[in-house]
Amino acid sequence: MNRLRRSFFLALLPLILWADAHIFVYHRFGDNKHTSTNTSIDTLRSQFEYLKKNGYKVVSLKRIHHAIKNNLPVNDKWVALNIDDSYKSFYENGLPLFKEYGYPFTLFVYVEATDKHYGDFMSWDQIRDAQKYGEIGLHSYGHHHSVSLSMEALKQDTQKGLDSFQKELNFKPKFYAYPYGEYDNKVHILIKSFDFDLILNQNSGAVSKQSDPYDLDRIALTGEDLLKRKLRIKTLPTEWITPQTWPENSVLKTIHAKIPTEISSIEYYVSAQGWKRIKVENGEVNEDVNLKLTRTRTRLFLKTGNRQSSLILVRD
Repeated sequence: MNRLRRSFFLALLPLILWADAHIFVYHRFGDNKHTSTNTSIDTLRSQFEYLKKNGYKVVSLKRIHHAIKNNLPVNDKWVALNIDDSYKSFYENGLPLFKEYGYPFTLFVYVEATDKHYGDFMSWDQIRDAQKYGEIGLHSYGHHHSVSLSMEALKQDTQKGLDSFQKELNFKPKFYAYPYGEYDNKVHILIKSFDFDLILNQNSGAVSKQSDPYDLDRIALTGEDLLKRKLRIKTLPTEWITPQTWPENSVLKTIHAKIPTEISSIEYYVSAQGWKRIKVENGEVNEDVNLKLTRTRTRLFLKTGNRQSSLILVRD
């Protein structure tokens, strides 16, 4: 029996060591006026049923933070659900379904919209009610394009959001999500200085025990139901060397990154340019691309099989 148990454990060990959780992001619920960021209630129920019937466990960000902080394995069946912007449609249409299934969530609040009573957003009373069922995080005060702000303006914006949290909710939020998922190294360093437990982007990737808690990937779930495909995404440990910021004269000259040495070839993607497969030498991607970037936001991907890593570049 002991030999049988040992064999079972050894077979299971790679799954434990390389397990990947997923953090998904929603925005609006049952709001047909904004289809690009809306999730219908029928789609949401279908997703929740799929998670339930296929053995997935919806966990809090607090649970994921505990695992990463203590170097504990995450579980392939863990899913965390985030809601950005605190639209009223979450409270009116989405929250009842979260309560029905008993699924925790993290609501990231666009504070100015609530402070100034913008009509499409939740009130503080509604946020306090939602807090009974999930976690509340900060999504900035003014929901600006952070890379375009001066560091002093970004600092003031973040502090203003924290002050409103303290006044209205009587606590400092532990989690921060970048507005629009946009950031660069300067923005990252400043937000990190506020001592959040987790800082979350919107780069499309999974989460492992090796993930950086101050740069956690999240996957957007909007429009059509893509849940099953996105649950197959796995982490690809990547050190992005070049580029790290918007390139000079908007010309992306090279892509240079370090990835696991066992990978001999990989696909890369630049927004609007499509995919290209290249060879990898000793765990290094080093490709001359010389592309003129025409968008204000450009995403880069590296992918092999279901393993992927992505990076966002934002023009200031």
